[in-house]
Order: sequence, then C-alpha cells, then structure tokens
Amino acid sequence: MANAPVHREAISTDVPARLDRLPWGSFHWLVVLALGASWAIDGLEVTLTGAVSGVLQDSATLGLDGGRIGALGSAYLFGAVVGALFCGYLTDRHGRSKLFFATLAVYLAGTLLTAFSWDFWSMATCRWITGFGIGGEYAAINSAIDELIPARVRGQVNLFINGSYWVGAAAGSAATLLLLDPTLLPIDLGWRMGFGIGAILGLFVLAARRYVPESPRWLIIHGHHARAQSVVGAIEMRVTGPAPRADEGPAELLTIYPRTHVGLGVVMRTMFRDYPRRSILGLTLIMSQAFLYNAIFFTYALVLTRFYDVDAAATGLYLLPFAIANFLGPLALGWLFDRLGRRVMISTTYAVSALLLLGTGVLFAHGDLSAYSQTALWSAIFFVASAAASSAYLTVSEIFPLELRALAIAVFYSVGTAVGGVFAPWLFGELIGSGSRWSVFGGYAVGALLMLVAAVVEAWIGVDAERTSLERVAPPLSVVIP
Repeated sequence: MANAPVHREAISTDVPARLDRLPWGSFHWLVVLALGASWAIDGLEVTLTGAVSGVLQDSATLGLDGGRIGALGSAYLFGAVVGALFCGYLTDRHGRSKLFFATLAVYLAGTLLTAFSWDFWSMATCRWITGFGIGGEYAAINSAIDELIPARVRGQVNLFINGSYWVGAAAGSAATLLLLDPTLLPIDLGWRMGFGIGAILGLFVLAARRYVPESPRWLIIHGHHARAQSVVGAIEMRVTGPAPRADEGPAELLTIYPRTHVGLGVVMRTMFRDYPRRSILGLTLIMSQAFLYNAIFFTYALVLTRFYDVDAAATGLYLLPFAIANFLGPLALGWLFDRLGRRVMISTTYAVSALLLLGTGVLFAHGDLSAYSQTALWSAIFFVASAAASSAYLTVSEIFPLELRALAIAVFYSVGTAVGGVFAPWLFGELIGSGSRWSVFGGYAVGALLMLVAAVVEAWIGVDAERTSLERVAPPLSVVIP
C-alpha cells in the first residue's frame, strides 16, 4: 500500500541508491565548499557582532548598554526563527537549490545593511533581516547536504560543514584585532568595515552555488524523474567517469507515487503523530544546545570586559582560540558519529560538555580564573559541545521523511531557538550587567542541566541512522511499501 494519495503513476527508481554508493569525489568537495562556506561567513559576521559589543558601548559609536547588546543577539535569533519556518516550507515545496540562492541573498543584504546602522533600532532591524536569511539557510542547506552526500559519510560531512562556521569565527576574531584597533582605524569605522567585507565575500559563495544541482531525491518525489536521472548521471560521470566500477551490482530500487506538494496539515501530523518520539528528540537536542551557545557566545566579550578588565578592542584575541576549538571538535570527532554511532556519540558529547561547563562555572563564580584560563576552559568545553551542537542539526535533518525534511529542520530549529536561544542572550546580558559572578553561574548551571537532559533523551530514544540511507531511516510519504 502507499503512504500517500496517488497523484501519478508509480515510479521505480534507483536514484537514492546510486547517490549513496558513489565514492567520494570532486563533486562532493564542491557541495562542501559551496554550501559550507556560508556557515564560515556567518561565523565571521556573528563573531564580529560579539567582538564589537564592547566597542558598541562607546559613546563614539552607538552607545549601547549590556541589555541592548544582548537584545541585538535576540533580534538576530528571532529573525532566524521566522526565516527558518517561512523558508523551510518553501524549500520542501519549491526545491533546495532555489531557496539556498534566495536565503543567501537575503542574508548578505542584512549583513551589508548592518554596516550602515546608526542606532539600536536600525541595527536590531538589520540583525533581524540577517537572521531571517540564515534561518532559511539552515533548512535549505542541511536538506541538500544530507540528500547529496553518501550515507556512509553523511554524519562526519554534516558535522564538518556545520563546524565550518567556526573557520569564519576564527577569521572574524583575528580581523577584529585590526578592525577594532583605534590606532589603525577610527573607532566607528572598523566594525562597519567588518560587516561590509563579510557581505562582499558572500557574493563569491553565491556564484559558486550555481554549480550545485537540485537534489535528485527532491526531484523524484516531485515527479521530475527524468531530470533526476540526468543529474545523477552527470554526478556519476564527474566522480567515477564513463566506466562503471567493477564492484557495483544492481542498485536498490525504490517505488514511489510522485506528488507535487505536501500540505502543512500532513506535515504536522507526520511529525507529531507518526513520529512523536523523534519530535521530542529533535526539540530537546536543538533547544539545549541553542541555549548553551547563544547564552555564552553572544555575551563572550561582555564577560571578558566586565569581569576580567579586557580591553574591548582586544576581545578578538580571546575569541580566536575559542573559535579554533569549536572547529576542531567536529573535525576530530565527526568520523566517530559514523563509526561508533549516533546514539553513543551524541549522548556522550552532550554529557561531557555539560559537566565541563559546570566545573568551569564553579571556578568562575569563586574568582579562581584569569582571562586566559577562562578562555582555555571555554575552548575545552566547546571542543566537545561544538560536535554535540552540530549533531543536533544532523539529527533533525535525517530522521523525518524527505517531503518534509526542510520544514522539520525549520520547525525544530525555530522552536528550539525560540525557547533556548532568543531569550538566552538577553538574560545573560542582564546577569552580566548585575556584576554578580554567582548570578552568571546560575545561568551556566541552567545551560548545563539542559545539556544533561538532552544526553539522557538521546541515550533513551536516539535514532541509529549511521551509515544508513535516508529512505531507510524515514521512508518518504510517497513510497510504496511492499
């Protein structure tokens, strides 16, 4: 019987199996670079926002207080929530490639406009637009990554691409040492140049995306089987050449009834009635890591300037090792998610990062740390936490049927970010503004508790999706079950 209403004749296709058995090649590197580069640019731009928070308090710039600086982070995240939901639905309806062009364009426009902000409200509006674009990127890009990358390496590639955010963060941290140096640039010019440079770099990424095709999996579900076959054939030619590999046997066939679109009601019923345990899992993983990251990262510079008397222009120096550790974590640990498995690695990374955060929080509250040791411990925490956070996006992008993959990513990113992220930067801005170390520790303790809860939930109901085709992890709604 079929899981979905019949709209056209059934199609038997080997497209998913052919994509999964491809050896790694130049095409896959193109996907990594063209789609992952936007995370790097986002990392550069968001790091600039965090690093310039001290400068933005200066009366020569925008003269913002700690609460309003935290609110800028919340505005960015609120825009991301709206953008993810809106663009996630459109991504499932109109395709991955159309949306990852449009969302990047919106994101770059918001980044460029940020450079021309003149007060809190203008900058908050620009941050909202930027967030809208990046929220849409999450849905479109993570869908495309999972559907184009072979199953045997899907986990580590997904973690690497999401972790590439921190390559940009490291570059942004280093750049602030020049851009925020008042001896080199006027205090109200350097931070604006940083946002403008980020937007210009994004234009090159936009050009590179022309060479990333539409997801063949999306094409077959929507009745474009001939085009899907053509796309896969071109990828095979690029990766393996005209001759088939000697060890290749017949590819596994999948029989589906194509459909032009899936209604929002069907999407919600599928997520919350047919897959309630997976919905709880996705929400818990996303919400906990969102609170942890957004609480600490958006107020990183505030902690350094308020409690350690670090000069605002020098905060980038402390952000640099933090960013490097965040990138190295998924790079070093990512392959284990495909070898030891999702359940073991996700629960372990969540639990370890939570325990490290609690220990560091106690030392911070007692005043036993310096700016250097605080940075070293934060770097150690997020070496592990970065892999955990990336695995949350990997999880929600592979455990639901193809027809609603992008919207599922959007829903869990949006709900998790709204609950765990939008409130966190403002809250921590207020806690830091109070000047009480123990108040700040209370916030850290909440973040650690959420991560521990997520570790338990993953160990309990996690999905063993490693080295398994997406169609086996979650059969498409249009599939014909023998």
